[in-house]
Amino acid sequence: MIFRLNKELVFPDPALAEEDGLLAVGGDLQPERLKLAYQNGIFPWYSEGEPILWYSPHERFVLFPEDVNISRSVKKFLKREDVEIKMNSCFEEVISACKNISRKDQTGTWITPEMRRAYIRLHHLGMAHSVEVFVKGKLSGGLYGVDCGQVFCGESMFSKVSDASKSALVWLCQHSQYQIIDCQVYTSHLESMGARFISRNTYLDYLQKK
Repeated sequence: MIFRLNKELVFPDPALAEEDGLLAVGGDLQPERLKLAYQNGIFPWYSEGEPILWYSPHERFVLFPEDVNISRSVKKFLKREDVEIKMNSCFEEVISACKNISRKDQTGTWITPEMRRAYIRLHHLGMAHSVEVFVKGKLSGGLYGVDCGQVFCGESMFSKVSDASKSALVWLCQHSQYQIIDCQVYTSHLESMGARFISRNTYLDYLQKK
């Protein structure tokens, strides 16, 4: 059963999500609702022109920082003298790059103008962060996501230079106190870096840790 949200700040039990993880439709992207959603293992994912769709997958694809697999090419990239990695230095540029980057087998983007504005608001409130990779002083890759205490809920990443986005993820694993990085959905390249599935209940346990 898919629930329809209204102005009331509440979500149904994530365990009631459909097989594909779809839980609810409607509502808004105000900071309070987004915060409540992420605290309960729920995230918005929809295309422009659609109503807001809220998901809570029965299994979560996550990366434990201590398990991150660093390829030789990434290790070499991180040692380059012309590479600099920062955090929260240009959040808006990162989310725009994630929105506009061309992706294989993908004609559009789920980062709608409404989504972009919503996560920029979260960033200004200290709830969303970005990692930026600069090569020769030029923004060349990065990622952004939502801070949920022990969990970093990764939203999107981009790369204009080979290994730039992977290096941003490795940097986050090595320079933060997060216990898990939530990748949300499966990709083969994240699996190659060590990401794996865990149950929703296990994921929620991490969200509830202080």
